[in-house]
Amino acid sequence: MLHSIIPGLWLLFVVYWLISARSAKRSVGGRMKWMQIAIRAGMVALVVIALSSATLRHGLRVAQAYQADHALLAVTGIILVILGIGLAVWARIELGRNWGIPMSQREDPELVTGGPYAHLRHPIYSGLILGMIGSAIGHSVVWMLPLVLFGAYFIYSARREEEFMCRQFPDSYPAYMQRTYMLVPHVL
Repeated sequence: MLHSIIPGLWLLFVVYWLISARSAKRSVGGRMKWMQIAIRAGMVALVVIALSSATLRHGLRVAQAYQADHALLAVTGIILVILGIGLAVWARIELGRNWGIPMSQREDPELVTGGPYAHLRHPIYSGLILGMIGSAIGHSVVWMLPLVLFGAYFIYSARREEEFMCRQFPDSYPAYMQRTYMLVPHVL
């Protein structure tokens, strides 16, 4: 029973994300959208290629057998996934119609600095990373692969978004950067 909770949480998250995306403001320009799709498709391809390695599959089976016998790991993972997805959803709600795919430009943008954005500049990324860590702990070490790939992508994307936001909000974004953390409070 515990083993099916984490996939169920991610499924609920994806359904919410797809439904809430319909209310976002219109994007300005389409070039970045295709680049983001290509980057994500490349990451999925890397995960598939890595998982086709016999050595990696064997190591994952051994780690998975260890995880299956530990309810404490499952509960810890579930809690981390709930906290991570909760943070991402809270941040998405706070953004409202300003939300969009990473590095996209929105029509009539507003700088959102309330809710989780009062402390983190990229709480959606932070929440997703926390959720993937929880999934790796409580469900399957297979989650480590997307964690590494998406974690690197989130850092790249956050830096690019910050460059863009500094140009878009030159009077307020640099000061906002000084008083907040990028992804992890007191670390990054």
